[in-house]
Amino acid sequence: MPRLDPRLQTVARHIRCRTHVDIGSDHGHLLKALLASGRIERGIAVENKTQPHANSSETLAGYRAEVRFSDGLDGVAVGEAECLSICGMGGRSMTRILQTHPDRVPPTVILQPNCKPEFVRRWGLQAGYLLTDETFARGHWRYVVLRFQRSEAIFVTDGFCDPAYAGIDREAAILFGPRLIRDGSDELVDLLHEELGYLRSLDRLGNDRAGRLATIERLLGEMNISESPKDS
Repeated sequence: MPRLDPRLQTVARHIRCRTHVDIGSDHGHLLKALLASGRIERGIAVENKTQPHANSSETLAGYRAEVRFSDGLDGVAVGEAECLSICGMGGRSMTRILQTHPDRVPPTVILQPNCKPEFVRRWGLQAGYLLTDETFARGHWRYVVLRFQRSEAIFVTDGFCDPAYAGIDREAAILFGPRLIRDGSDELVDLLHEELGYLRSLDRLGNDRAGRLATIERLLGEMNISESPKDS
């Protein structure tokens, strides 16, 4: 992909459709690369700040793309696009955008949260979107790129039946990714060890952090991995 860093290259590999919406495009480089490579036919960049809107407008000039000034999905019509991406925001902000206009969310959603990916995993379970892929991408830090696909699965009381979560500790899967856990990559193990060391170094733990620590310890045990990085 032209002019994309490894993080956005990973995002772009998940996208191939006729019309794609990128919310918070910032500079428009993702849509430009997708259009130039023929992975999409038409792009829509959505910005809610003046300078990013100007940046994206300049980048996408001459391409089959629109740059709209609106907040999230406010300016996107129902059924207008087949795929949507949001990159570089926190998971909580992404979830707010997706929940504000659920009828406007396309069938395919690619998300790259900078933090709190558990929020978007919970959104997927609640909104009826299958988690079809999770990939680590390197950049300023370790990112995770998630791909969701709308499902017609039958809903149950605690969400719908996403096979990605089958046979995996639910809380651990929401925090760290069912597909990443199943893959058991060195990057996931490194992430778990880093957070384990950090949490254990704290003098006090609130309920959330204590629960997270217990989940990491339980997950490492289930993966049969030592809690000490040098022994793993």
